Amino acid sequence: MVEDSHPDAARAVINEEMARRFWPNKNPIGQRFKDGKQSVEIVGVVATGKYRSLGEDPEPFFYLPFDYATRGFLVVRGEGNTQPSLDAIRRVISALDPNVVPMDMESVSEYMALPLFAAHTTGVLLAAFGGVALLLATIGLSGVVSYSVSQRTTEIGVRMALGADRFTVLKQILGQGMRLIAIGIVCGLGLSFAATRVLAGLLYGIKPSDPLTYVAVSLFLVTVALISCYFPARRAASVDPMTALRAE
Repeated sequence: MVEDSHPDAARAVINEEMARRFWPNKNPIGQRFKDGKQSVEIVGVVATGKYRSLGEDPEPFFYLPFDYATRGFLVVRGEGNTQPSLDAIRRVISALDPNVVPMDMESVSEYMALPLFAAHTTGVLLAAFGGVALLLATIGLSGVVSYSVSQRTTEIGVRMALGADRFTVLKQILGQGMRLIAIGIVCGLGLSFAATRVLAGLLYGIKPSDPLTYVAVSLFLVTVALISCYFPARRAASVDPMTALRAE
């Protein structure tokens, strides 16, 4: 890129990354650069976007007026079903200039289907693996609590024979399960924070360190784990003291 002082320069709008990289600590408005053989003057700065892929690093980019472009892009904002809008746009363009042939007319969701395919597939796979892991963890936690209850049947019977009510037993067993849950949540959050750099390239529209996501997921996991602990705890609270003592 070479600065130029040609008075008849074309006009261009650059992105913030281009301004930061080539004119740091300097107002880029009014600066000139070479695009091939033509001289281009900067008349505006816009936010840096994604131009080739959603996972790309910020890249310098500039926009030229339509008169200087070899191919034009028209972006139209609409609501509801996109097909009638596309048909109307095609008719308007044909009425303005019959020689202009619109090509590749599609909605944003259709246009983004291919760029988002890898991220979508990865998300589906991660969701499936996460669901399996949650199921296994729920079964495992329920099994651990159930085994612990079976080992303490006599103890529970003695407590209830000495006057402990069902609510006290239920609270004690749930407390034991919730301690395991708390340890798991703390370890999981620590590992999640450590893995944010790896996950950053797979997330769109959400930050890897988004606190709302961590809170929502933690509450969901606590709810699922609490339910998995409740049934063994309820069985423990339903133990008949005499039956438990005779079994010993």
